[in-house]
Amino acid sequence: MLNEKVICAGFGGQGVMSMGQMLTYAGMIEDKQVSWLPSYGPEMRGGTANCNVIVSDHLIGSPIIVDDATCAIVMNLPSLDKFEADLAAEGRLLINSSLIEKKASRDDVTAYYIPANEIAIELGNDKVANMVMLGAYIELTKVVEVESLHKAFMKVFGERKAHLIDINMKALEKGAEAVR
Repeated sequence: MLNEKVICAGFGGQGVMSMGQMLTYAGMIEDKQVSWLPSYGPEMRGGTANCNVIVSDHLIGSPIIVDDATCAIVMNLPSLDKFEADLAAEGRLLINSSLIEKKASRDDVTAYYIPANEIAIELGNDKVANMVMLGAYIELTKVVEVESLHKAFMKVFGERKAHLIDINMKALEKGAEAVR
């Protein structure tokens, strides 16, 4: 039974909201039950940002994730410190090792260290680090199809950013490679 509860977290400007929206739209495209609950710090950029995403094959009672996340995707150290505790036992912790040197403190979760920023820079656009992390998550869980993410890109970013589809799809693939 599918019931993924994901926390995407980082600072403003890292694309954590976009990551969550992409996952949510991809789930909608596949006729799954989804929720997306954003939370912002008071700053526009550089402040804290996180979102709770649920992708399920049954109705979702509440979009809030507390102490039972199946995965936390953390892009910076404050997010690791804050959200590691919200993972359920045997959950997955995806850590952007480009910006976080600290290791997971729990031994009842599986941690993956993904150098998302370095991979994004190798691709030629440091702004796709979030898609590297999303690609790693999709590879580990298979919660949605990559093709659905391709379709979701247009829903989230629109025609104005259509020229960025290719690099984002490459970032998803590189993220998947990082955890294979």
